[in-house]
Amino acid sequence: MIMKPIGIITDSHSGITQKQAEELGIYVLPMPFYIDGTCYYENITLSREEFFEQLDSGAEITTSQPSPADVMNLWDKALEDCEKVLYIPISSGLSGSCSTAAALAEEEPYAGRVLVVDNGRVSTPLRRSILDALELIQEGYNAEEIKQILEESRDKMVIYVGVETLEHLKRGGRITPATAALGTILNIKPVLKFDVGKLDTFKKCRGFLKVKKTMIEAMHHDLETTFKDAYEKGEVYLLAASSASKEDTDEWVKEIKEAFPDMEVLCDDLSLGVSCHIGYGGLGIGCSCRPKRPPKK
Repeated sequence: MIMKPIGIITDSHSGITQKQAEELGIYVLPMPFYIDGTCYYENITLSREEFFEQLDSGAEITTSQPSPADVMNLWDKALEDCEKVLYIPISSGLSGSCSTAAALAEEEPYAGRVLVVDNGRVSTPLRRSILDALELIQEGYNAEEIKQILEESRDKMVIYVGVETLEHLKRGGRITPATAALGTILNIKPVLKFDVGKLDTFKKCRGFLKVKKTMIEAMHHDLETTFKDAYEKGEVYLLAASSASKEDTDEWVKEIKEAFPDMEVLCDDLSLGVSCHIGYGGLGIGCSCRPKRPPKK
């Protein structure tokens, strides 16, 4: 059997389903969730629809790191077919699973064969990184070069997410119950910003129409400033994300295309790991720059 030189593994925080992973020729580690004390695995024993039903019913949902055994089992499977593996998980700034994986990769039999990439991403930007990695493999870069290229581009992305309800931010301890109650009365909807590995509040808006307007304005500003050089070279990918209904998602993508008529839009479902904190009805917009290629050696 001829082995592939490089295999790619990510986790379900990328929003890539098991079916999509098979189509892309990659592996996706399903992330565990605990719902009222019972462990479920994303897209394996827990569907997206079931997740939101449980979330809306008030069930206690918590995220968890994958066990080292689950990580190593998937690495072992990939290494049966691939000489080396790039493992590209959720940002180390959002989960300890990345640093745990990095420690495992230093031990035999994985040392030198499994390379853990920490480029500070989650959800749609993480999915874009997987597509970047596949392109780089096609272009002939080796595993070590791809790891370096992706990590050097960690700050070349941003995503804004508008939150429809404050309930799940309250449950996750990101805002106090008093702030949530007052915000609900005043119709306050926060816009969150994910940038270089961490999630913070960007702005608070009155109503969701203002949320969408604020996110599009922020994206315009970033393309004119932070990502100006890449944008002018046509090297920026525009991203959209959603934990809302198909109708609301389609309308959001339409609004983005009207605001940025010269750009294509890659839209994904927000990963359940993010949706757990923002709830149903969230919408996002972001961008990711095409990683810079060094000269091949």
